[in-house]
Amino acid sequence: MSRPIVAHTPDNPNRESRGGDPLVRGTFADHHSSFTVRASSASAPDSFQVSIAGNPADLVLIVSGLNTGHLHATWGREWRAYAPDWKMWFEDSAFKVFYNGHALDNRPRPGSARQCDG
Repeated sequence: MSRPIVAHTPDNPNRESRGGDPLVRGTFADHHSSFTVRASSASAPDSFQVSIAGNPADLVLIVSGLNTGHLHATWGREWRAYAPDWKMWFEDSAFKVFYNGHALDNRPRPGSARQCDG
């Protein structure tokens, strides 16, 4: 049994509002498939894995080193040959789901922030 590791990142605020598996952080999709993001543990996970939704054994990506900052991505055999642009989008979406519970980024984009004149 592993001991808890202190995480250096915020916990997923949406985790408590969902029922079911406490390790599941959320899902996202591309134009062909849906994917599920799962943490390695319920408390201070050091890694997460992304699999095809409904089949946790079909791993697409594993990201480790979350607590150390030495991130390492390991791609599943079938997914290694995908285009670099798709893989970057996929990693970004997976991180957003892991930390936020969804792949949408609600932060203001550069140039879209409102400013007050005082």
